[in-house]
Amino acid sequence: MACSVARARFFGKTLESFVFLGELSLDGSIRSVRGALSTALAARERGIRNVIVPEANAPEAAVVEGIDVYGVKSLPQAADMVNAPESFRPIAVNATQILAQASQYLVDMRDVRGQMAAKRALEVACAGSHNILLIGPPGAGKTMLAKRIPTILPPMSLEEAIETTRIHSVAGLLDDSRGLVGTRPFRSPHHTISDAGLIGGGAVPRPGEVSVGHNGVLFLDELPEFQRNVLEVMRQPLEDGCVTIARAALSVSFPSRFMLAAAMNPCPCGFFGDTTRDCHCTPPQIQRYVSKISGPLLDRIDIHIEVPAVKYKELRGNGEIESSEAVRERVMRARQVQLDRYRCEKSMYANSQMPPRLIRKHCAISPEGEKLLETAIQRLGLSARAHDRILKVSRTIADLERAASIEPKHLSEAIQYRTLDRSYWA
Repeated sequence: MACSVARARFFGKTLESFVFLGELSLDGSIRSVRGALSTALAARERGIRNVIVPEANAPEAAVVEGIDVYGVKSLPQAADMVNAPESFRPIAVNATQILAQASQYLVDMRDVRGQMAAKRALEVACAGSHNILLIGPPGAGKTMLAKRIPTILPPMSLEEAIETTRIHSVAGLLDDSRGLVGTRPFRSPHHTISDAGLIGGGAVPRPGEVSVGHNGVLFLDELPEFQRNVLEVMRQPLEDGCVTIARAALSVSFPSRFMLAAAMNPCPCGFFGDTTRDCHCTPPQIQRYVSKISGPLLDRIDIHIEVPAVKYKELRGNGEIESSEAVRERVMRARQVQLDRYRCEKSMYANSQMPPRLIRKHCAISPEGEKLLETAIQRLGLSARAHDRILKVSRTIADLERAASIEPKHLSEAIQYRTLDRSYWA
């Protein structure tokens, strides 16, 4: 008994410097769990030095600097770790090196033939983190273009990678062999998804697609096919960059700062405006199809761009096609301009995040530009939100050209990106 008491006192003193995480199996083995990275970060914040996790979770938790992470396979091994910590070595990882190895994309803009106007719109969207809607017939390449958006976005910083990895870990989507999410997420939920699947929920709140896509791209293909109530719940994350899920016992907030990319056909059959195939849809059918997307949601999408069918000569051409790396370099230069501009603003890094006070400050236009914008507003019947979106996109186009002020040509291009406001289906 004396020996047992002495051992208990020893454990009571020693365990204060340890955090244990894992699922204990009936055979004594330790199974991996979700949220190892978040647990490691919480331990560091509380000054706890040693973190013992399942072996499969060790690479993930070891990304956190300033603590010692040990991976164990069984409960006896965890006990040995406490009794003789000097016999074990903490897991050592180089987070920067892991990030560099993980940040490799398997697709490239070189894969896309033609569609120069759409590629330009994507470059503008990525430069200012603007939401974008691709409109075109089936087979035009909308999904192909969207999947390559992450390849022209700036590479993830270590801070962004850790933040994104935490969400993927909690959602149970993290690849144990990597330990760190190194590429920007690209989430493409099916149009049958529920509002809880998109936003998050459950008895124990879990992140939805808008949070899993944090720091990356959320792609909604066949946008009008999504249930209207599902689309409407995206307003909060689009505006605030976070989602709050309230339950009786607790309230949880998940970050959801993502770039929205969506695609749709121009009509139910998909061939309205196609020069090679006939459209059999009636005007009322087309109007009902388009009206599935509410005006408030459409106003939150900065860029609407037509993606026509690719011509045979472009499809079979042998001309040089610009790579994602070349486009990304221009995007990064424009982003750096914006980082310098907003260095005094908290958590701002792109033009799409400008509030009204900064729009007035950074989006001044010439008298000629004022006349052009006024004409567009009156003729197209644009809302106040669409007016602000045009100015933000104009500022991004100017940044891509390294122009100090917004010129009429920048405004003109931004106005052209409001396809749905220009009575496309009239």
